Amino acid sequence: MIIKAVLLGILEGVTEFLPISSTGHLILAAELAQFEGFFNNIFSIVIQMGAVLSVLIYFYKALLPKSLKKEDISDFFSIWFKVAVGVLPAALIGIKFEDEIDKYLFNPPVVAVALILGGIWILLVDRNDRKPGRIGEMKDLSFKLAFAIGLFQCLALIPGTSRSAMTIIGALILGTSRKLAAEFSFFMSIPLLGGAGLLKLAKNGIGFSSDEWIILGVGTFVAFLTSLLVIHLLMGFIKKHNFRPFAYYRLLLGAIVLGSIFI
Repeated sequence: MIIKAVLLGILEGVTEFLPISSTGHLILAAELAQFEGFFNNIFSIVIQMGAVLSVLIYFYKALLPKSLKKEDISDFFSIWFKVAVGVLPAALIGIKFEDEIDKYLFNPPVVAVALILGGIWILLVDRNDRKPGRIGEMKDLSFKLAFAIGLFQCLALIPGTSRSAMTIIGALILGTSRKLAAEFSFFMSIPLLGGAGLLKLAKNGIGFSSDEWIILGVGTFVAFLTSLLVIHLLMGFIKKHNFRPFAYYRLLLGAIVLGSIFI
């Protein structure tokens, strides 16, 4: 089980911040490896907190006040208020319909279709001829725009859609730069993914066996290390490239999954 936890932790870390859907990949992996109960319903959500920790550490300079000066404190609260506004729509819908989402959407056919539709969307939006976004800094991101990006994030409640894909591509449509789109997507993951993990633990209790706690800990730690590396690589990647390669990957994986189901 430890080996499975390590593998799923790596999978979570690699896919969480790339626009290819970490939840979708974990659902497919759980189906392929025949994980039951604990892994399928709790593990894949809780280990996302490892990815949250990686964001906090990688962007700590941007997420903490630069000094105790009034303007720096004001900038600090401004960032977190914008994050809260962006997270609000998906948080409210996710809490309201969590059980229905788990029951009806957490399955390979839904993931496959979402992967394909999301891939097509990326190809349509993130073209090579797209002009650079006019909004390039966090201070220029309005609360109205933060809320609009949050509405795109609601689509990611469908497994396979990808939270990072919806928020980043949505932000690009709304006029941000790729760098700002990626950063704000990362920042929104902190309360959203962290809250989802805590909510899952609260609803299912924390009365796990010692072995289960070890498995959770291993998966979360591996997800943290992997996510930290992926964030670093992605921030360098987006300076010179668009997201179309990820769209092609989504289309291919979605087609393979649908083929395995219906052929």
